[in-house]
Amino acid sequence: MTLALDLFITHLFSDDQQARLFFISVLVTVVFSVILHELAHGLAAIRLGDDTPIHTGHMNFNPIVHMGPMSLLALCVVGIAWGAMPISPYKIRGRYGEALVAVAGPVTNLLLALIALTILGIWMPDMLTDQDHFTDNLSYFIFVFGSTNVMLFLFNLFPVPPLDGSRILATFHRGYANFIYDPSRQGVMMLGFIFVFMIASQLWDPVDRVATQYVWWITELTR
Repeated sequence: MTLALDLFITHLFSDDQQARLFFISVLVTVVFSVILHELAHGLAAIRLGDDTPIHTGHMNFNPIVHMGPMSLLALCVVGIAWGAMPISPYKIRGRYGEALVAVAGPVTNLLLALIALTILGIWMPDMLTDQDHFTDNLSYFIFVFGSTNVMLFLFNLFPVPPLDGSRILATFHRGYANFIYDPSRQGVMMLGFIFVFMIASQLWDPVDRVATQYVWWITELTR
């Protein structure tokens, strides 16, 4: 899942070329990253004995399967997206199996972020000495890809349903599991998700700063 960007669709129709590039970069990044995020859940579940993702036809790269038309539409219009990977907790082996399945998605986002930002850091010296329109756009896309995946990693770890963090915490804390799965608590969970959403939306600038510092650190390290 990713966070809302105010009037996200307006970036596409902006006179500012970078705003349009931002729209395309986020769109491509989120669709690709959500697919890999969900496939990571599926692969982890399969390795731990749950073949549900196979039988439901979710082990593929089709964004319609993982996100659905409404999620794709919401992403284009307001910058919100979600995905789903059906699993059966009762088939998963191991005491901490469900937590391992849940954490596989965010870890995938973190790995994607590290790969993208590391590549950008290594490439930075050459990019600065050989700038052109294509190079600038590509470097911007890579940065957006990396920073957005950091956001996806952090956001999904919040312990509020339906985020992955809730299943991770529920695996280790039976009282919390009973609380979040209690039908009478669903209203509280919804309010909690809205609260977390508001907090997470303030993380964009800090994440961008950290991503920028990491890129420059890699650049200095590899000189």
